[in-house]
Order: sequence, then C-alpha cells, then structure tokens
Amino acid sequence: MWKRDEAVRPASGQPTAPQPPAPSIPGTPGPRPDASQHMEKDIVNIGKSVVIKGELNGSEDLTIEGHVEGTIQLRDHVLTIGPNGRIKAQVFAKSVIVLGEVTGNVTASDKVDIRDNGSVDGDIISPRVAIAEGAHFRGSVDMQRKATPAPSQPKTPQATAQPQGQSSTQGSQQPQPARA
Repeated sequence: MWKRDEAVRPASGQPTAPQPPAPSIPGTPGPRPDASQHMEKDIVNIGKSVVIKGELNGSEDLTIEGHVEGTIQLRDHVLTIGPNGRIKAQVFAKSVIVLGEVTGNVTASDKVDIRDNGSVDGDIISPRVAIAEGAHFRGSVDMQRKATPAPSQPKTPQATAQPQGQSSTQGSQQPQPARA
C-alpha cells in the first residue's frame, strides 16, 4: 500500500520521460525511495550510529535510532524514537512515539505513545497518553487540555465575587451576634 502511493506521487511530480515507466515496475525499490523522500512529507532519520549533543530543532517529522542528549524541539511534527534510540533530553513535539528509551521530560501538544519495550523516565505533559503493555514509565503524567485558560477565567470572577460577598455578609452578621 505504501509503495503504490510512493510510486504515484513521484511520477506526477516529475515530468521526466523515464519516470512514468518506473512506477509500473513494482520490483524496483531504488528510484522510488529517493523520489518519495523529496515528494512526500518530510521525514528525517537519524541512524543508530549517530550521536548528537546539544539542541535539535526541526520543521519535519523525525525518527531517531541513535543517541541524542540535550533538547529536541519539533513543535508541529511527529518525533519517533526507534527501538535503538537512546534519548537524554527535554522533548517538545506535536506527537511523540517511543519505541526506545527516553530520559527526560516529554511535552506533546497532541499525543505521547509509549509502545512495547519503550521506556520513559521523566514527566509527560500531553492531552493524550498511551502506554502499551510491556512498556516502562517512571514519572508523572499531566493530561492538560488546550482549554486551560478557560477554567482560570471563571475562577477569577468567583474569587473576586466571594470576598465581596463574604465581607459584606460577615460584616453584617458579626455585629448582630455581638449585640444580641
């Protein structure tokens, strides 16, 4: 199913004459992955032999199979930590899928998904969290929703209304028992 989609998109995107025959041959994987990486949504892979220390920012989906230490920021994209991935970082992404090991806090605007054999040691902040059977998690989960400012607005009027009501009510009630 994926290979058919990949084959169709490069043929429509590149008007070169040799490209249309390539999608009709299902057994040739060589030209398709190169073309699909440029034509489909951007996905970057960091191999298992790669070690990164520092700040990692991006504007495309990322799969990490190597080691990363520091900070990872993919605010509007998906971060996948592969089975060989070892992360010691603060993570900020739209969605985080953990198949490897993460040590550090994970903040996702959409979802955090810890799959089988995945491991997270740190706090998770996300509106949706999924932890599969066989996964490891140590930390806290804050499933705050995007509508957190809405509950704080009603609290402010209630807080101002209660002291005014209490002070006027208490002021009138306290002298009455004292006089009686």
